[in-house]
Amino acid sequence: MTTDKKQNALQADDNQRPFTKINFYMMGGCVALIILGFLLMSGGGSDNPTAFNPEIFSTRRIVVGPALAFLGFLLMAFAIIYTPKGKKERK
Repeated sequence: MTTDKKQNALQADDNQRPFTKINFYMMGGCVALIILGFLLMSGGGSDNPTAFNPEIFSTRRIVVGPALAFLGFLLMAFAIIYTPKGKKERK
């Protein structure tokens, strides 16, 4: 097989793949952001079930954690849709 045929075969195989390496990196970062958001929301339990623990209403648990998780889900949609410029031109 000549180098031109190999290059055309690799390029054809590349065009069949829906995601590039950049997409996978972006999706991995989004998954990490979602996990971080859920970890920030966790906790706040009390050892005594009859006692009230005001820690469950902390800003970290009701604002920061959900905001990070939601941002991760939004960016995940972008990471799936994103197509690099080089791949658009080859189609």
